[in-house]
Amino acid sequence: MPKKGGKHAEMGKETQAQCKRAKLEAACCSPSVLHFENPDSLFGSLISPIKEEVFFKEYWEQKPLLVQRNDPLVAAYYLSLFQLSDLRELCSRGLCYGRDVNICRCVNGKKKVLNKEGKVNYMQLKKDFDQKKATIQFHQPQRFKEELWKIQEKLECYFGSLVGSNVYITPQGSQGLPPHYDDVEVFILQLEGEKHWRLYKPTVHLAREYNVESEDRIGTPTHEFILKPGDLLYFPRGTIHQADTPLGTSHSTHVTISTYQNNSWGDFLLDAIPGLVFDTAKDDVALRTSIPRQLLMQVNTADCTKKLSSLLRRLADHLDHTRELRSSDMKKDFIMHRLPPCLGWDSDSLAPGGKLPKIDSKIRLQFRDHTLISVEPDQENAVSTVKPPLCIWGGLGSACEACGRDTHMMGTEDDTASGDGTSQQTHGLRFPLSYLEALKQIWSSSTVSVKELNLTSDEEKENLALSLWSECLIEVL
Repeated sequence: MPKKGGKHAEMGKETQAQCKRAKLEAACCSPSVLHFENPDSLFGSLISPIKEEVFFKEYWEQKPLLVQRNDPLVAAYYLSLFQLSDLRELCSRGLCYGRDVNICRCVNGKKKVLNKEGKVNYMQLKKDFDQKKATIQFHQPQRFKEELWKIQEKLECYFGSLVGSNVYITPQGSQGLPPHYDDVEVFILQLEGEKHWRLYKPTVHLAREYNVESEDRIGTPTHEFILKPGDLLYFPRGTIHQADTPLGTSHSTHVTISTYQNNSWGDFLLDAIPGLVFDTAKDDVALRTSIPRQLLMQVNTADCTKKLSSLLRRLADHLDHTRELRSSDMKKDFIMHRLPPCLGWDSDSLAPGGKLPKIDSKIRLQFRDHTLISVEPDQENAVSTVKPPLCIWGGLGSACEACGRDTHMMGTEDDTASGDGTSQQTHGLRFPLSYLEALKQIWSSSTVSVKELNLTSDEEKENLALSLWSECLIEVL
């Protein structure tokens, strides 16, 4: 989620400090036990030794998965993601209660928030942790931890959905949250200490909202276990859960990685139906006939259900024969709010360079997982290629990189307005609809010759390649 522009000098100083911190992070990290070659390999190593096909067939949206590894290498790597000792330095960055950190404790089955006002003071934070046995909930740590950024960026490519995270640090003999369920798919990585978990049968399967459940309603646990460093736990949205740090353990730290919020078929239909109606109404006069007089003034519209049912069947018939389903809002939300690629210090691919594409050139798409081809309902006879603004793609040494990483999943006001108060637009290129097949050709091929693009003239082919090259979307081989 890009922040407002301006104050480049200050941002430059901040970025130099960020770069130094990033070097320290890299130096302190244990060798990765995760495979970052591509999104598939990352997810496969995350749930190892469970195979992907087994996970999606037996567990995804169905039941919890517990992976107890007892592997010191995994435990050491997980510890590098976040630990209690990180808080002192992080508090020096101007963290605020509510936005960045919540202090809470479960008291008599209810969540009690102990937040102060304004910026977080480390000594006060540690006092609440030690004396009040409060849980520290740290929001979206990938903003500060490069290794979490790498993990979540790859997972967003893997799922095609936003991926957020929270760190929970709970002292011994304490519980931060009451029994509840979430509206996201949850992956728990245990980083420090031990955590006692209890899971319960859902009262709402694949829930669409967060809700607290009372102890007398949830019954007995279906699963009960202790998570230790290096362990992984997955459970579907709607799974009721609660967790506490056992006595004898100084504290527990885990990171919750979550995804698939508002990413169901119902959400997709809400997004796609307007475009389907728009397209079908062009050819089907039944959708262009008037609704009955005074329909909008009536309380009881039951008489219209038969007509609506008939029109929906016509839409379904049209869908069977359509080539493009126009879904734009979900795609725009994802592409604008996702994490930028974690490029490290290599920012050469962020500016056009090298030779210009010509008709005999071979080209390939850069950042395929971060590029969107969209046919939008409100843009007749047009196709767009969309990606986040280049200013949020910078490498670790770029002052503008923080615009994307630092606001990811934070729900800032800048989601809806730019620096001058105007509505923010997705960034990309718009082409005639006749370019769609050529764009798909580039997207689906490892390499393609410009002269082989599915367009009618060499001029169109060269112009398409040049337009994509100027936006750093392709490289010339």
